[in-house]
Amino acid sequence: MELLSIKKLDLENKKVFIRCDFNVPMDEFGNISDDRRIRSALATINYCLDQDCAVILASHLGRPKGEIVAKYSLAPIARRLQQHLKRHVALATDVVGEDALKKAKELPRHEVLLIENLRYESGETKNDEELSKKLASMADFFINDAFGVSHRAHASVEGIAKFFDNNHKAAGFLLQREIQFFGKLMNNPTRPFAAIVGGSKVSGKLEALTNLLPRVDKVFIGGGMAFTFLKQMGYNIGNSLVEDDLLEDAQKVMDKARELGVKFYLPVDVIAAEKFAEDAVSKIVTAQEIPDNWMGLDIGPATVRLYREGLNDVQTVLWNGPMGVYEMDKFARGSTKIAHFVADSYATTVVGGGDTADLVQRIGLDEEMSFISTGGGASLELLEGKILPGVAPLIVQD
Repeated sequence: MELLSIKKLDLENKKVFIRCDFNVPMDEFGNISDDRRIRSALATINYCLDQDCAVILASHLGRPKGEIVAKYSLAPIARRLQQHLKRHVALATDVVGEDALKKAKELPRHEVLLIENLRYESGETKNDEELSKKLASMADFFINDAFGVSHRAHASVEGIAKFFDNNHKAAGFLLQREIQFFGKLMNNPTRPFAAIVGGSKVSGKLEALTNLLPRVDKVFIGGGMAFTFLKQMGYNIGNSLVEDDLLEDAQKVMDKARELGVKFYLPVDVIAAEKFAEDAVSKIVTAQEIPDNWMGLDIGPATVRLYREGLNDVQTVLWNGPMGVYEMDKFARGSTKIAHFVADSYATTVVGGGDTADLVQRIGLDEEMSFISTGGGASLELLEGKILPGVAPLIVQD
């Protein structure tokens, strides 16, 4: 899949609208706790500024649902951008109102304007054509560099692209890199290729798992989703998270893996507790015999050893979803140990955004991975074999 390239656009002395993904985590005091998504956008922003153009940046933050909510203002983003870009970043007080349109119109070369939270406008998530048109009117060129929301058909992602021809729109460097990386991963990986798939529910990963099976050599299952497979195998899973309506689908996945010769690993032991709490009493139990009133909340030490052995010879690892409730230290050990092993391996290691990216960043291993995606939901849809709505308008037609 070849995307329209930013390098083929003549941006000199023009205005460029860049859709970024600055939806960064904040602490309770409104401070940015992880600015990786902001840093990931800098290459595209700086490239445009180097082409002697004016840059208009747009992003959402949180879910204000069409209302103006002070805690979702992009003011902290503007301040952090200013630090990284080492130049003034003007912040409009609205999205497509009088202030934003006036500032965009008057924006001189080499200057940066950030418009307010796109989701202050209810039309953003509805892909409202009128909103898309107003956003498009601010600039001569449109660049999508927001991989994290490219699976959403929103006004600033998909709708706006309709107002620019192929000579006036392109993918930014971050979006290009994400699409190329996942393209190589799915179509031409170095083998053996292993997928580590975790998270709470099978339902969220079913299509991705089905699409991955013909492409991988090994699959390692962890997290809450493992218990649907274990129950289907006739094991006693106690009060563990399970999706009873997907038991048949779980069987189909295991049957397909067997048919394709894909080695399918499930936990052999788990850390179980009576309740989902930091102060809960916990113990190691075999995957077959979780006590009736207990729930599995992490993979156990034998599973960690088994998975390490299985991962020993792989050359490419895709990891999407933690192995347990990593937000609680008590149940993060399995995920942490697997993360350290993956980081220390000589394999190409790809982390599929979302919770897994948060996990490796928390334990300081983000620099040790080959590639960390900036979009959990978007990367999952790519793994499902879908063409993302935000990417479709930027594909070079043969």
